Amino acid sequence: MTAEDRADLKIKIEEQIAETLIKIKEIEELCQPIAPDVSLGRITRMDAINNKSVAEASLRATKRKLGKLQHALSKIEHPDFGICGVCKRPIQPKRIMLMPESSRCVRCASR
Repeated sequence: MTAEDRADLKIKIEEQIAETLIKIKEIEELCQPIAPDVSLGRITRMDAINNKSVAEASLRATKRKLGKLQHALSKIEHPDFGICGVCKRPIQPKRIMLMPESSRCVRCASR
């Protein structure tokens, strides 16, 4: 990976981190508890509780992605960045650009 490729990737990762932080704030708003004094029908309340649990799962996944992006950003200057953690071969540049948090090549990730 060239220095120019790393600089482009660093910009992309920083943009994705900013977008992910915004998404986390939006999802956190959906995860607010439903006050018992709010007038909802039984079915509507059950639906709201279900939606809240789906939002919480989405929040956990988004926070995991944020952690991976931050880790990738901290390792981008390391000589092993872009090398598969399993087979030690270079990860395809298109995969890294699409998913900079990837630490495995397509072949190893699909196993």
